[in-house]
Amino acid sequence: MKPFDYRSPADAEAAVRSVTANPAAVFLGGGTNLVDHLKLGVAAPELVVHVADLLPATIEDLDGGVLRIGAGVRNSELAADRRVRERFPVLSQALLSGASGQLRNMATTGGNALQRTRCVYFQDVTVPCNKRQPGSGCSAVGGWTRHHAVLGASEHCIAVHPSDMAVAMTALDAQVRVLGPGGERTLPFVDLHRLPADTPERDTVLEHGDLIIAIDLPARPVARRSAYRKVRDRASYAFALVSVAAAVDVRDGVITDARVAFGGVAHVPWRAHRAEQMLRGAPATEETYRAAADAELADARPADGLDGGNAFKIPLLRRTLAATLRQLVREDAR
Repeated sequence: MKPFDYRSPADAEAAVRSVTANPAAVFLGGGTNLVDHLKLGVAAPELVVHVADLLPATIEDLDGGVLRIGAGVRNSELAADRRVRERFPVLSQALLSGASGQLRNMATTGGNALQRTRCVYFQDVTVPCNKRQPGSGCSAVGGWTRHHAVLGASEHCIAVHPSDMAVAMTALDAQVRVLGPGGERTLPFVDLHRLPADTPERDTVLEHGDLIIAIDLPARPVARRSAYRKVRDRASYAFALVSVAAAVDVRDGVITDARVAFGGVAHVPWRAHRAEQMLRGAPATEETYRAAADAELADARPADGLDGGNAFKIPLLRRTLAATLRQLVREDAR
């Protein structure tokens, strides 16, 4: 591991100033992702600025039914919060499907949103990777692609975003509060992450020195009837092959509202706008679920690979979406 300086400022504003002033500085929250990268040589900062104790670690009710989650709230606390379990069950389920209990006790809300891809080529510093070293090439193209993208990929990067929490946040229309050198601002969670295009080294729209301080969940009646379904290679402690975060409202057999996001299939938590459009106003039937999946997956492009490629993700995601919607509609009818 390359030696680095360590700083623990008195407040978040001082932390932002420290990182902004040094292009080779990084924030350290729970450390469940960054520490791994320090050990692997993926990250080699000159300065590490500790922020986990500076960020809000509370979950607050705001006017209008908004639930504000401090960026320092641990994943285990967020998953167990009664308001989250009752009003946003998809978020609690997504958090509990990720990592181990020990990691959830360390990982923070802000850090989870910003965790980097678990692509094996990104984590192996002996092979080319455009995300780690721009312009060096993508070893995943034509390599082992079982876990890679089928939506929104580019010739420069086919990695996927690893967070389960972020998929639920995307479906819930969450808002991200950011503290930067110019002060505070808010942006939609769905706009936080970037598709790779020709700059895969940039995961998000945040600028150097920007610090997530909270995430707001807006009041949505449909969010109470929501669920997260994750398909993976083993029962626990594995990243998603595909995942679905969905919320639906059904009246007299007709879907009146729907929120859908996919995980494990793109460089970003993928908001399924086309599927939502197909679902709203349609009867809650298997035909509707299949039509919604087909609409969203019309532009899916599987990657060939040494392991046979990842074309299996397309029918798998179609079935996972249908199963999730079927579950929600069945529960709504009880």
